[in-house]
Amino acid sequence: MSSVCDVSFLQKLCITMMTPCGLLTDRQWPVPLKSISVSLSINEFVAGVSATLNYENEQEVPLEAAFIFPMDEDSAVYSFEALVDGKKIVAELQDKIKAHTIYENAISQGHQAFLLEEDVSSRDVFSCNVGNLQPGAKVALTLRYVQELSLEADGALRFVLPTVLNPRYKLPGCSQDSCLNRKTPIVPLEDLPYTLSMVATITSQHGIEKVQSNCPLSPTEYLGDDKTSAQVSLADGHKYDRDVELLIYYSEVHTPSVAVEMGMPEMKPGCLLADPFAMVSFYPNIPEAQPPNTCGEFIFLMDRSGSMESFLSSQSKSQPRIEAAKETLILLLKSLPVGCYFNIYGFGSTYEAFFPESVEYTQQTMEEALGRVKHIRADLGGTEILAPLQNIYRAPSIPGHPLQLFIFTDGEVSDTFTVIKEVEINRQKHR
Repeated sequence: MSSVCDVSFLQKLCITMMTPCGLLTDRQWPVPLKSISVSLSINEFVAGVSATLNYENEQEVPLEAAFIFPMDEDSAVYSFEALVDGKKIVAELQDKIKAHTIYENAISQGHQAFLLEEDVSSRDVFSCNVGNLQPGAKVALTLRYVQELSLEADGALRFVLPTVLNPRYKLPGCSQDSCLNRKTPIVPLEDLPYTLSMVATITSQHGIEKVQSNCPLSPTEYLGDDKTSAQVSLADGHKYDRDVELLIYYSEVHTPSVAVEMGMPEMKPGCLLADPFAMVSFYPNIPEAQPPNTCGEFIFLMDRSGSMESFLSSQSKSQPRIEAAKETLILLLKSLPVGCYFNIYGFGSTYEAFFPESVEYTQQTMEEALGRVKHIRADLGGTEILAPLQNIYRAPSIPGHPLQLFIFTDGEVSDTFTVIKEVEINRQKHR
C-alpha cells in the first residue's frame, strides 16, 4: 500500500548529527543488504531509473522494517514493488489516513504489508514501512523514478546515483516520527557485504560523444553507426562506497529534438500512463554577454576664466568655483579605467593642454596629472571654449577608444551659438 503525505519546508537548517539510509528494523538496526542492481535509461535530458535492492532477514525472529532512501528534488517516484520469497506486492496510491489504517491492520494480523510515503521532515527523503519479515526471508525492493538531468558549465549532462547507505542529517525541531531519527552504525568500506551493478543505456538524437564517470566503467558500446545510442556499465565488483556520477556529452546538444513515448497498453483507458507523450528538448546556445568596453579617450576641459574665482554661493564657508571643479576633476582622474587615454585642457582667452596629445592612463601619467591639477588657477582671462573644441575635434581618433568630453565651466561662454553649432557638427565623434 502507499500514500503521499503533505509536508512543509524545514524551518531550521542547523545540522546536528548524521544518520544513514537503508532497510532498518524497528530497533534501528540495518537489515543485511546483499546486492544492488540498477538499470538506467537516459533519453535526451531525462533519466529513468529502476533500482532493485536485495535484503535478507538473518534473524531467527520476524522483523518489522522500514526502507529509507534519499531522492533528488528533481526526481519523481512512479513505481515501487516488493518481492518477498517469490510473492510480488505492487504499491498503490491511496489517501494517507486510509493507507495507514490498512497497513496497521495487515501488520496486526501477521501479514506482510508495505507503506511508502514522503518523509514528514524532508522532501528529499522517502520512507517505506516494509512490515513483517519472517526469519530467513529474502526481500527484493524495486524502486522506479524519473529525474531531470542537470547541465554542467561545459555542456555535459550530469546523473548522480546516491549511495543508499549515505549519511543523512537530523535537524533540530523535526518531528519525532521522521525517518531521519533512525540511527545505524557506519560500516567500514572493507566490510561492505554487497556490491553494485549498473547498466546505463543512453539514447539521443544529438549523437553521443563520450561518457565519463568518477567510478570505473566498461568501454562505451555504441549500438549503431550513428552513435545515437550507447551502453555503459560499472566495472565488476564495484563497491558502493560513494555516489556514482555519470557525465554524458552529446555531439549536437544545442539542436532541438522531439521524443515520443507510447502509452502503456496494460493501463486503463483514460489513465495518465495509458496516453502517449511527446517530449521536446531545446537547449539554446546563448553566447556569454560581452563586458562593455570600459576603455575610451577622456578629455577634460577646465574653465580657467576669471569668473571661476567667484564663490559658489554667498555663504561664508563657500569655496571658489575653480576649487570645486578641481576636486571633481581629481575624483574623476582617480576613477578612470586602466588602459584608457586622457588629456586635460584649460581654457580662457587662450587654451593649453597638459599633454601634446592624449596619453595612456598609467600610474605615472595619473600622478603627473594630479600634481598639475593642484596648481590650476583661474588666470586665463575670458571664456573662449571654441578654439580648444576645434583642436580636439581635428585630432585623429584612437581606435577602440571612443571620445568622451567633460566640461567644467560656470556657463559664461562667449559666442554661444557658434559653439553649439560646432558641437552639433561633431556630435557623432564623442559623447
